[in-house]
Amino acid sequence: MKHVRVAVVGAGVVGLSTAVCIAEALPHCSVTLLAEKFSPDTTSDGAAGILWPVTFPDIPLERQRSWLKDSFDHLLAIAQSQHSPEAGVMLSSGWTIFKEVPANKKPHFSDLVIGFRNMTDNEMKRFPDHKFGHAFTTLKCECSSYLLWLEKRFRKAGGQVEKRKVNNLQELSDSYDIIVNCSGLGSKTLVGDSEVYPVRGQVLKVEAPWLKHFIRDGDGKTYIYPGIHSVTIGGTRQEDDWRLEVDKGDTQGILERCSQLEPSLSKAKVLSEWVGLRPSRKCPRVEREVVRLQGRSVPVVHNYGHGAWGVTLAWGTAQDALGLVRQCLHEMKLQAKL
Repeated sequence: MKHVRVAVVGAGVVGLSTAVCIAEALPHCSVTLLAEKFSPDTTSDGAAGILWPVTFPDIPLERQRSWLKDSFDHLLAIAQSQHSPEAGVMLSSGWTIFKEVPANKKPHFSDLVIGFRNMTDNEMKRFPDHKFGHAFTTLKCECSSYLLWLEKRFRKAGGQVEKRKVNNLQELSDSYDIIVNCSGLGSKTLVGDSEVYPVRGQVLKVEAPWLKHFIRDGDGKTYIYPGIHSVTIGGTRQEDDWRLEVDKGDTQGILERCSQLEPSLSKAKVLSEWVGLRPSRKCPRVEREVVRLQGRSVPVVHNYGHGAWGVTLAWGTAQDALGLVRQCLHEMKLQAKL
């Protein structure tokens, strides 16, 4: 087949992961990454970047486990390689604690993370307001490092990068044979998906080099994630809230809640405050469709709507998106023969 031109729209962790997967696996394709914003200005840049499992209601569990396993294996390989410092990927151990004993004491991901176990009574004494907990090791990305590393890897695979705002898919129909939509919250307008909505997240980066273990409340609203250069503490989950400015009330609430779990945080210096809008959806959309653009049929692969689980699922859904692109290529080949 002639050189197939592929456009990937969006340069957050999902878009970059998808672009890398396609460029590396399909060298006969010419892949261009198009985005209005690149690191350090994406939503992914401010994310805590911890690989944290979740369950979506309407996606088969095996497919979700496959996304998680692909992402975990990919990041673990980086964490254990010479690329770890540049990519900003590290192993992270700690505890998730619950105020009430969860109905399912052993979640579906227990065999996919490292060293999963229930916390002992002795360990729980440290958290008197909580009744139950899990201890395990996961992975964490310093996303500002990781995104730059992915972009470098994409360029090395022959990928092209173009900074531009894509207002509608029509703009791309003459220049590209396949469009891959990883535009996150932008999909609301780009492809008219009314199911996408923002969940406002506010986090602080603090200087607390003495903290080595993550602590996360089971409700997901209070967390302490030590990283390579600082500790990320949070957070907020405010649905349909488009505010991008820092809310001092939220800052105060985060400091108070996190200091209850880890009293030494009262001595930590606040380095920065950050707000981002997570591109949320009831379930991520990873599927393909054929769209009529300027009178011709163009295959479009969608990969967006990961919410707070972009880092957790990005490589797994990128592998799925790559499979969908392969299907598009197969069908184009068949049509060319007709």
